[in-house]
Amino acid sequence: MASVEITQIQSIIDRPERQKRTMKALGLGKINKTVTKELTPQIAGMVNRVQHLVSIKEV
Repeated sequence: MASVEITQIQSIIDRPERQKRTMKALGLGKINKTVTKELTPQIAGMVNRVQHLVSIKEV
């Protein structure tokens, strides 16, 4: 599987609780924080839910 870098680009303030929990599960929480994850179907689904808050780059 491919690895991806996920970077938070927007704040989670005033977002629904579900989106906040998804961001925490991805390891994000502050703007400009970047995590590297293996692109599994579960991670892809989580990124899809919060795609307006993050940027994705393949590694």
